[in-house]
Amino acid sequence: MKISIVVPVHNEADNINSLIEEIVSAMSQAEAYEIIYVDDGSNDDTAVVLKQTQQQVKALRVIRHQQSCGQSAAIHTGIKAASFPYIATLDGDGQNDPADIPKLYQVLIQQRNNTGNLWMVAGWRNKRHDSAWRLFSSKVANAVRSRLLGDNTPDTGCGLKVFLKDEFLSLPYFDHMHRFLPALILRAGGQVISEPVSHRVREHGYSKYGTLDRLSVGIVDILGVIWLQKRAKLPEVQQ
Repeated sequence: MKISIVVPVHNEADNINSLIEEIVSAMSQAEAYEIIYVDDGSNDDTAVVLKQTQQQVKALRVIRHQQSCGQSAAIHTGIKAASFPYIATLDGDGQNDPADIPKLYQVLIQQRNNTGNLWMVAGWRNKRHDSAWRLFSSKVANAVRSRLLGDNTPDTGCGLKVFLKDEFLSLPYFDHMHRFLPALILRAGGQVISEPVSHRVREHGYSKYGTLDRLSVGIVDILGVIWLQKRAKLPEVQQ
């Protein structure tokens, strides 16, 4: 396994060290890997903690946005900088379990050997540890999105995903695109499957990309993706 692990963070100083330790442990059998933290304009001690941790963890790379540009921008920055052809993304709050990365990677490799067209294995938090309001709003959002976009993905909001770098970078980039990756991949002719993954209680801090943010832009974004879907043409190529 040769893989780049991209972690977007904004004001997550208290969660950095424990999550990096878990990533290093999860990658103990990897042939090669790197951890790319993208600090999205944090104004707490995130930058300081990352700089200190870099001195001890050789696999850690740090990129910083001078101003917060949002989660999609941070993910895109990290993936563009990645050294390896396979990417794993994790939320920086510690609720995703890095131990699930090798499992998703193996599913991706095995299924690609069978079909050749699988682009992404998306994590599915089928047993979530969130507040009742967050669970309700997520369920409604997933149902509306799935009905309108037909992406057949139960949990696009899960930050844990494993996919191919080049295929990701071929997708149209826009703010909030990370919420619509399955639909964008299907539009491009790729395939996506979902696999159950662990989900844990947040131990420190609070969500920086919250429910109101998702709801306020969700409808506009969905309409934009529908527009892209209707204008997609996949030619049948003869060799």
